[in-house]
Amino acid sequence: MNLPVFDVLYDEKEIDFVFCRHEQGGTHMAEGYARATGKPGVVLVTSGPGATNTVTAIVNAYMDSTPLVVITGQVPTKLIGNDAFQEADVVGITRPCTKYNTLVKDVNDLAQVIKEAFYIASSGRPGPVLIDLPKDVALAKTEFTYPEHVYIRSYSPVYKGNKWQIKQAAQEIMKATRPIIYAGGGVLASDASPELLELAEMTKSPVTLTVMGLGAFPGTHPLCLGMLGMHGTYWANMGMNRADLIVAIGARFDDRVTGKLDAFAPHAKIIHIDIDPTSIHKNISVHIPIVGDAKLILKDLNQILKSSGNGNFASCQEWWTQIESWKMEHPLAYKQGERIIKPQYVIEKIYEITRGNAIVTTDVGQHQMWAAQFYKFVRPRTFINSGGLGTMGYGFPAAIGVQKAYPNELVVCISGDGSIIMNIQELATAVQYRLPVKVAILNNKYLGMVRQWQQLFYNGRYSSSYMGDSPDFVKLAEAFGAVGLRATEIQEVPDVIREALSVDKPVLIDFQVDEEENCYPMIPAGAAHNEMVFADPEKSSKDNAEEKVDTVLTA
Repeated sequence: MNLPVFDVLYDEKEIDFVFCRHEQGGTHMAEGYARATGKPGVVLVTSGPGATNTVTAIVNAYMDSTPLVVITGQVPTKLIGNDAFQEADVVGITRPCTKYNTLVKDVNDLAQVIKEAFYIASSGRPGPVLIDLPKDVALAKTEFTYPEHVYIRSYSPVYKGNKWQIKQAAQEIMKATRPIIYAGGGVLASDASPELLELAEMTKSPVTLTVMGLGAFPGTHPLCLGMLGMHGTYWANMGMNRADLIVAIGARFDDRVTGKLDAFAPHAKIIHIDIDPTSIHKNISVHIPIVGDAKLILKDLNQILKSSGNGNFASCQEWWTQIESWKMEHPLAYKQGERIIKPQYVIEKIYEITRGNAIVTTDVGQHQMWAAQFYKFVRPRTFINSGGLGTMGYGFPAAIGVQKAYPNELVVCISGDGSIIMNIQELATAVQYRLPVKVAILNNKYLGMVRQWQQLFYNGRYSSSYMGDSPDFVKLAEAFGAVGLRATEIQEVPDVIREALSVDKPVLIDFQVDEEENCYPMIPAGAAHNEMVFADPEKSSKDNAEEKVDTVLTA
């Protein structure tokens, strides 16, 4: 159905088209490109199964506020509704998971539709837009006129925050003795990292980040508490539990962050800054809602706070003393023996050898959480993962999209043996386009997070979570024309990483890690922030089974 479009692309020199092996992989690539650049990613697929293969990635983009324009081929208009070959109601299928979608019936409308698609995808809270293009419309001719401006009466995002509410927020910040800034992906979407840094340093407030917000505030900064939530740091979660003021910026209070809702932040007033009005009061009632663009609101807020003078801020010294004691009490830690590779060690070595300068993508599972815990992200848009939907198979194609956007950057995908196989066909794309993505596979022979939950909550009944030794990732990489490496013992890890970075080709590294290492700390489902699990119920690790540790600490 898209042959008319591809025939035109044959002579098109200004559009760099990447030929992918699967539509889901291609759409994840567009997501990676969009997340790394802030510009909409563009996908072109055929009708029917081509279009339906994009749906998982479209939902992923919708959940994570990623700007996409997806163009799907469709059967000719006179055949729509007749169950024609490769016909599917793509507009109906994607209506719940796009910001906007439309079926183009007249070629004279096409230029306007495309202009609106890019505007809607990238304005307000970003998200995916789908254009369904019948073959007869693609073949038709019209006088091309691309509109300069877009006006959609029913769509008018609010960017400037309410001045009175911003002033109220400033007053609460100046009074707070136990403040905490809780920042999410909306800070990255609005390029508000400089303003966030200014706010934190001016007020001496600790900053905790969602998994989507990592990189929005430097992970090495002394005010940074790291990630919060289900696998967040102890001090970030305790900070949220004990704070008297939470300033939420571009975050949506999702269940992985809040834990038990009726026990969430019992002592805190909450300020919520978000461009999406439907996200405010959705999960948590807040005291001061401010709808608008995070960058513009923070600029106004910082100006008010600066004009008040630093002497007007309440002292937070006792608060920081408490935070430092929490850090000492339960630091992020693991016990590396002399032989078996711990997955956390691999990530620490990747961080050390890359000096924190890589753009990192991940798939979903334990490896994603370990990357969030042990790799310190200091630049915006350098940690790219699937947050809301939790899509296995996302990380590798997303890394290809990032590498295409930034050919001179080091791009590392941290994956698991379960996730990587889901879109492994895109290794052919990486090889064809000479995109030297480095893939670190933490191979524990299990669906690791599933196995962890089965161990902790289902009496160790590992039902359909064991992956085994198949495939041989080194041979698989070589079959695609990439480089395959393997590390089975701890002393091999640094050399294998350095060898991978020295090769100007795609590389798969098979790190054979501890099969039953669990990801801690952890807030069990339905528990509160101050009810964290720190180790396995009956043992601390296979290498140190004789050392007993407390399993749960309730503050």
